[in-house]
Amino acid sequence: MKKLLFLALLPVLASAVEVPSVNLSLTAPQEPGDLVTSLNVLIIFTLLALAPSIILVMTSFTRLIVVFSFLRQAMGTQQSPPTQLLVTLALVLTYFIMEPVGQKAYEQGIVPYQNKEIGYEEAFLRTTEPFKKFMVRNTREKDLALFFRIRDMENPQTIEDIPLSIAIPAFMISEIKTAFEIGFLLFMPFLVIDMVVSSVLMSMGMMMLPPVMISMPFKILIFILVDGWNLLIGNLVESFH
Repeated sequence: MKKLLFLALLPVLASAVEVPSVNLSLTAPQEPGDLVTSLNVLIIFTLLALAPSIILVMTSFTRLIVVFSFLRQAMGTQQSPPTQLLVTLALVLTYFIMEPVGQKAYEQGIVPYQNKEIGYEEAFLRTTEPFKKFMVRNTREKDLALFFRIRDMENPQTIEDIPLSIAIPAFMISEIKTAFEIGFLLFMPFLVIDMVVSSVLMSMGMMMLPPVMISMPFKILIFILVDGWNLLIGNLVESFH
């Protein structure tokens, strides 16, 4: 996770190296150099604010957290597990899934840049390349084609021809669609349990008794018997290419 955070802050570190002194004066810039310095400061603070979001949208976090949310709704357990716990679990699994990608990006981009073997632009391209390949492998061609069509660009021949500005949004909507498909499959067995419990209660004349109160313990029991967390997380991790 430290390496992923270091990756997100790479532009910040580069700017910090290039701008040793920063003038935070609120007066109007007198020279073009002062304006450039002010813009660099603005870019630094913007990147600091957006770094966590950038990391999350380029990783497996989106699919994981959406699926966990669907699971909790399907089981009808309200706020259990708590949202904070689900987010933490999604972050831990994201680190597990993305560690090889982050390691490769760190070794081929950040390390040479720290050793002053390559410049900032080349370091940025080398560092983001493993993440772009990961996103493209897990993105549907239809979603990529959508953004290429919107930009009125020709279809790419290789992964290198796909810019990050297209890979990131295409990856996000592809991940959301995949998460919804998994969520639908999660809902089906629990929906069957709700229908069976509701039919039994109606046949017994207990129409005033909420079916959710009766079905929820059965859902939890079945989920435990089939070792649901093991199956769900195992299949989620293996679903990434």
